[in-house]
Amino acid sequence: MPACTPGVVGQLTFLEGPPGQSLLRDAGGLTALLEECFAVPTRRALLYAENLPLTFFDVSSGEAGAFLQKLRTYGLRVAVVAPPHSVPVSHRFAELMAAERRDGAFGLFDSRTAALLWLVE
Repeated sequence: MPACTPGVVGQLTFLEGPPGQSLLRDAGGLTALLEECFAVPTRRALLYAENLPLTFFDVSSGEAGAFLQKLRTYGLRVAVVAPPHSVPVSHRFAELMAAERRDGAFGLFDSRTAALLWLVE
């Protein structure tokens, strides 16, 4: 698995996934991300759509639900950069993202800049 790299914005340290590369094969791969976060230490991560399995964006696969539950359990905040139309998303995924915006543990963003702004809130 490619490793994330630490980054800093202001006083905030975060991990960043490798742009354009696969990182997590399934929700179980989140364990490695958690370990990296705890080693830095940080509770924030910036990922790219291509870091996640394509099945993540289809709610019926269960990947997103398992991933989001782990985020809540371990107190991680993850921003994912996914420009419009860059990945196919199911209708239910869009509904899930609307609900997640209220929780604040996960966000989907059009740009890296927008994702970083949200991470530092």
